[in-house]
Amino acid sequence: MLLTIDHHSGVPIYRQIIDQVHEQILAGLLKEGEQLNTVRELAEQLAINPMTVSKAYSMMETQGVLERRRGIGLFVPKNIHSREKEQKKEAIIEALLSKAITTAMQFRLSKEKTEKIFNKCLQKLDRGR
Repeated sequence: MLLTIDHHSGVPIYRQIIDQVHEQILAGLLKEGEQLNTVRELAEQLAINPMTVSKAYSMMETQGVLERRRGIGLFVPKNIHSREKEQKKEAIIEALLSKAITTAMQFRLSKEKTEKIFNKCLQKLDRGR
């Protein structure tokens, strides 16, 4: 599991962990039934306080994003529904695009120019496939 922490983003570290683990599950990088790093392992990897990792893991367990198997560790649950996964993927993409559109508006780019940039990026990615 590869996570990165941005200490200057203003987003709490535990929230960054939750968001990135969630995104990796939705993207299929973390598979159903896969075990996550221990609190200690992840804290060492990210050079952060283990309590921060513990808080993130506990919140994800409460949300049903992870399941705890006593004495073994935390796992990606096997009962994640594909429809729910699609809705969450769309919500993540919508949030990212909203941020990009807001930035374009702050730079006073026209709607047409913003759409042109968006379409250019799509075409570039399509060619790369």
